[in-house]
Amino acid sequence: MGPPPFFTILLGFPVGLLIPTIIVDSPELSPNLLKSILRVSFIAGSVSFTILAILWLPSLSWLFDPARDLSNYGIPMILYTPFASFIGWIVLMVVISPFLQFLMAVFGSITRLVVSGDQRSHKETSAGNLIAA
Repeated sequence: MGPPPFFTILLGFPVGLLIPTIIVDSPELSPNLLKSILRVSFIAGSVSFTILAILWLPSLSWLFDPARDLSNYGIPMILYTPFASFIGWIVLMVVISPFLQFLMAVFGSITRLVVSGDQRSHKETSAGNLIAA
């Protein structure tokens, strides 16, 4: 059994915080910068999707094994039957958590740009007030 999906999702935020420092010379919002953020975030989500697919998709063979007891597999029984819960868990782990990681990476990148832009504009206004005085 792999890590719970929230670890995968939460990993997207620090990755997103690092993306602007890697791809940007000046943190000025532009369409090209936003496209680059989306591209790098998509690549990070795709890597997670690939790793999680390699880890979890072989367990789909258990659906066709009548001797396998899916209720004792160790996943939360979030749906009505163990069969439906198992399928829901696989979809959550392989599809939904990498997509949410992608969204968290975009959120972290935009947060980093907004915070650095706010600090830069605050310094510029402080310098402008000193020059005007």
